[in-house]
Amino acid sequence: MTTTTPGDFEIGRSVLTGYTADNELNRSLTILRNEGVNPEVIVEFTAERASVLCGINEVKKLLDRVLPETGREVWALDEGVAVNAREVVLRIRGPYASFGLFETAMLGTLASCSGWATAASECVDAGEGIPIVAYGARHVHPEVVGVMDYSAVTGGCASSSTIAGQQLHGLTISGTMPHSLVLLMGDTVRSILAFDKHMPPEVPRVALVDTFKDEAEEAVDVAKALRERLRGIRLDTPKERGGVTPELVHEIRARLDQSGYNQVDIFVSGGITPDRIRAFVEVDAPVSVFAVGYYISAASPISFTADIKQIDGVDIAKRGRVPGVTLNARLSQVL
Repeated sequence: MTTTTPGDFEIGRSVLTGYTADNELNRSLTILRNEGVNPEVIVEFTAERASVLCGINEVKKLLDRVLPETGREVWALDEGVAVNAREVVLRIRGPYASFGLFETAMLGTLASCSGWATAASECVDAGEGIPIVAYGARHVHPEVVGVMDYSAVTGGCASSSTIAGQQLHGLTISGTMPHSLVLLMGDTVRSILAFDKHMPPEVPRVALVDTFKDEAEEAVDVAKALRERLRGIRLDTPKERGGVTPELVHEIRARLDQSGYNQVDIFVSGGITPDRIRAFVEVDAPVSVFAVGYYISAASPISFTADIKQIDGVDIAKRGRVPGVTLNARLSQVL
């Protein structure tokens, strides 16, 4: 596996060539180049609604690559901060031709990443201290899995489920076992024993206990099989069987404790949302970790806008926007 430094975003060739840009920007750059027009501009990027800012580090990486080394300024908010509606999160000063083509990429990066981070933050807030792990990789295109996992961690998740995400956020990734393993092995206890046999000792032993039999019964069975080596059990009961409920968690906790397996944690997954998390928290259900997939991966993008606010030192703006630099004391110079 190739090792990378956490946060080492790779700017793809399709971005740098402008293939991912709205075509109107490609056409504009062609016209401006042929007309010899390339003024110094100030462009401000503004959040349309309150959110958790994410994607700014990737945007900085892009700007560091395309802006000239001299005569440039980039001011930005920090990755992961809460931003207000209509707050300027990024300000760029430089020759327009050096970065104008990348407006689409920068807006899209901020929009998607902030959407995922905001959804993750909502789950974390609902959990009131219970760790949230991002499990949304199966719901998005594989090309964006790493960035989505990074965004979820930026929003407060304790970890995520993919190596691509780990390469960006640098945390130990989470993972138990899939139903497919249990089905193929033919037995839950046999599956966790094989897991214990073949996985490195530093990998937590967490058994999925809802494939063949009653969850409480399987939880006690795997605890008896692994004893102190069992870190936890995961519940992923499908909606066809009523899903995972606070009552089920309470029952399993009681049965494990009565059997002497107080050390076994309970992980809950399967259609988890902030509302469902709050339902567990409100009745003190003994959940150790929530795994959240679709709610984070399906988050709506946070809309951002980009506006030219100054050209060659002259304040300007399109109708409806205020000309000139917008004051925001929270911005700091990053390039």
